[in-house]
Amino acid sequence: MANILVVDDELGIRDLLSEILNDEGHSVDVAENATQARVSRATQNYDLVLLDIWMPDTDGVTLLKEWATAGQLTMPVIMMSGHATIETAVEATRIGALSFLEKPITMQKLLKAVEQGLARSTASQNTDAVSSSSNGATPSATASITAQAAEDNLPNSHQGFDLDRPLREARDGFEKAYFEFHLAREGGSMTRVAEKTGLERTHLYRKLRQLGVDLGRNRRG
Repeated sequence: MANILVVDDELGIRDLLSEILNDEGHSVDVAENATQARVSRATQNYDLVLLDIWMPDTDGVTLLKEWATAGQLTMPVIMMSGHATIETAVEATRIGALSFLEKPITMQKLLKAVEQGLARSTASQNTDAVSSSSNGATPSATASITAQAAEDNLPNSHQGFDLDRPLREARDGFEKAYFEFHLAREGGSMTRVAEKTGLERTHLYRKLRQLGVDLGRNRRG
């Protein structure tokens, strides 16, 4: 699970992006202007920031430049706008923005950009960890231990079910355990679970709600 900050002056966009990213298992904070974004960045470290360019108080490019000057641009930033010029996008990239999303933003483009941004963030964190490691376990040994711990926390892939029940109850019990297993294994990512189970994402979300699956419990902390 990643910590993501969404900065946009439009309530509808903030709510939509927040909902999609929450469904993917991420922790999301929102800010409606540069002032709120400054406070959030000063008090929290983020793995990724989605930053609107045109905002009423301070535009996104100016805020990006502030963070870069203050040494706070330690996370990938994806710029967003519905009417930015090529010059603006180039300027943001020169300052340090990772990429640019043009509004209206489709879910496919959003998730792809976020995935690329988080991959960049993870690579940077791993580099820092390797450079700062000295005594103790090697990075490869630490990775193995971490992977094993994550595997140990997964639900058992082989479970027993009470078959002395009405068919509908037995089927619902199996489906709930099935989806909880895959959600836990995929860290709460609805996109990866949809691909794994062969269900369309909207249908999957509706099915999980129907079965009473706790989506928050299966997200990686």
